[in-house]
Amino acid sequence: MRRVLLITGLVTLAAAWLGPLPHLAERAFFAHMTMHMGVVAVASPFIALGVAGTQFDPVRHVPALFSPVPASLLELVVVWAWHAPALHQAARHQTAALVIEQGMFLLCGLLVWLSAFGGDEPQVGLRSRRAAGVVGLLLTSIHMTLLGALLALAPRPLYAHAEAFSSLTPLEDQHLGGAIMLIAGGISYLGGGLWLTAGLVRGATVKLGKEA
Repeated sequence: MRRVLLITGLVTLAAAWLGPLPHLAERAFFAHMTMHMGVVAVASPFIALGVAGTQFDPVRHVPALFSPVPASLLELVVVWAWHAPALHQAARHQTAALVIEQGMFLLCGLLVWLSAFGGDEPQVGLRSRRAAGVVGLLLTSIHMTLLGALLALAPRPLYAHAEAFSSLTPLEDQHLGGAIMLIAGGISYLGGGLWLTAGLVRGATVKLGKEA
């Protein structure tokens, strides 16, 4: 199962980076957002779940570097910074900026998901990590949803467009991209947080049953 998850994540990453999206993103905001969500909300969790608990899990070796809440805050800063108009435009029209942006998205995504699902601390420590992981993932879901909503509901385009894409106006294109972020980012991180919460509840129930 871990191998399937890892392969799925790598294939998603390859599709996002080597498919038509990078070229399409030069003209379409929704394509850029689709690529972003493919990296942080699909590829990153699958890759992280594929390596978590194995010998390749970095959290097992340096757990102090993987703290869910600080990781989530770091991703917040990175994501919001790259959606500032100047940096976003650079990433859309300069190859070097796009590579840096996408690399930072991947690293931050992996950091958040590995911090939440990785590690092999003793039982109490692992429960604490999972509980912090719930907070980190839900915090990320909130800020992804908020940014997506701001983009989807903005009354005017926030980014300069050289041309409209197909039949979409620049504002419609931006609204579509915001909706993609709101739905994909919000659901992915919210789902991860709920999955961890369910695991913690099951563990607490089993512990209470044994004590009884």
